[in-house]
Amino acid sequence: MAIWKAVDGAPTERLEGPSVVTIGVFDGVHRGHQAVLSAVREKADELGATAVAITFDPHPVAVLAPDKAPKRLTTIERRVELLQAHGADAVRVLAFSAEMSAWTPEEFIQRVVVEQLGCRHLIVGENFRFGKRAAGSVDTLRDAGERDGFSVDGWSLVGDEETFSSTRARNAVAAGDLPGAARVLGRPHEVSGTVVQGDRRGRELGYPTANVPVDEAYAVPPDGVYAAHLVRADGTRLPAAVSVGTNPTFEGVSGRRVESYVLDRDDLDLYGEHVRVEFAERLRGMVAFGSVDALIAQMDDDVAATRRALDAGHWA
Repeated sequence: MAIWKAVDGAPTERLEGPSVVTIGVFDGVHRGHQAVLSAVREKADELGATAVAITFDPHPVAVLAPDKAPKRLTTIERRVELLQAHGADAVRVLAFSAEMSAWTPEEFIQRVVVEQLGCRHLIVGENFRFGKRAAGSVDTLRDAGERDGFSVDGWSLVGDEETFSSTRARNAVAAGDLPGAARVLGRPHEVSGTVVQGDRRGRELGYPTANVPVDEAYAVPPDGVYAAHLVRADGTRLPAAVSVGTNPTFEGVSGRRVESYVLDRDDLDLYGEHVRVEFAERLRGMVAFGSVDALIAQMDDDVAATRRALDAGHWA
């Protein structure tokens, strides 16, 4: 899979052959995005063309209004994986900058769509805006397409009782509504990171955990205990009871952590491994216990509740 990242996103050479292109931030690659990607894949197969997804990193809002930047639903690496999984042959990652934000819609079209991609057909959401002061729209693209030889579809937004959107998914995660987030995403919400050595207190209590520091730039569920799966680098999914927070029973730790106890396993060596944690359901809030015995009793209950949730949960 081709991945290009530069200020203008340009590969060293022009893409060979025609392409069908979609453009968007695609944070989370949710079910609305997936519908667009499916249409891109279908059109590319019809034309014998390359299906190309253009995305932005960092998020444009993080450059233009950093204090209003949304929490990210995925890393850029995971976003590229998901775009590929849902139909893209190639992904162009545009390194969004203040310079790029000043491009006119016409300049964006010429530099990104026309000059390098040989675009034959472009599919975007019907509310897509681009260029300086978001002046460009689907109509702008259609006018350019008539001049430059590509056709344009403005794809209707899809949803259930509400439109699927990255904002809706973020709000569900922030509220601890993991099934709600999964309905938008079409899969469990996840966080990822490299396992670090913790205080090893979980092992002493009979519940060894894989500890991943929380990156606050990403959408992480509220402090509490969750039924989840830990996904290893090789793709193995392991059922896990997960604690998110600062471990208040032991006077807390510096910084929030995602601590995953893989059910019935005390033989895993995960230090230094990059893992994903897929959240299925919130079981309870975070509580400081008065004794170690009370904590262990609650952990026993949490493991039992995790088994029940994963057995019953649609997104488990």
